[in-house]
Amino acid sequence: MTTTFNVGDMAVYPVQGVTEILGIETIEIAGMSSRFYVLRRLDSDDTIRVPVSNVERVGLRRLVTDEEIAEVMDVLTADKIAIEEPNWNRRYRRYVEKIQSGSLADVSQVLRDLHLTRSDKQLSYGERRVYEMAMELLVQEVSVAQSKTADEVRDSVEQILG
Repeated sequence: MTTTFNVGDMAVYPVQGVTEILGIETIEIAGMSSRFYVLRRLDSDDTIRVPVSNVERVGLRRLVTDEEIAEVMDVLTADKIAIEEPNWNRRYRRYVEKIQSGSLADVSQVLRDLHLTRSDKQLSYGERRVYEMAMELLVQEVSVAQSKTADEVRDSVEQILG
């Protein structure tokens, strides 16, 4: 079953973060008409068009529920790294794949793993960027889903991470 959205709905687009559905338009391309969701990223004025028929393929999804947020926070409290990979390049690629999955649980796992790694050694430039991206995606979605400020959510996430 395809997830459908209405104008005004909030949706999460993997890597891009929380978006608002501004409209649904029909565009003719090479003689074929296709319906598109018109999305606006919350952190910028960028718009994105996603074919309605490709919603699942691109990973566009609804905001997390309170129950899912509780599960994500549990992931953050774990004290064991999930991605045990000595090669930093492969580890980095796995982190990026998890962020691109669009799953907030995966994003929180990356954040936790990098936080734990950071307590043992300095993160590489790429790992720091992934850490910041994971933190931003998590904070943005949870703050919108729970109608809290980004600072409130960031503070509680940092407190959970220790």
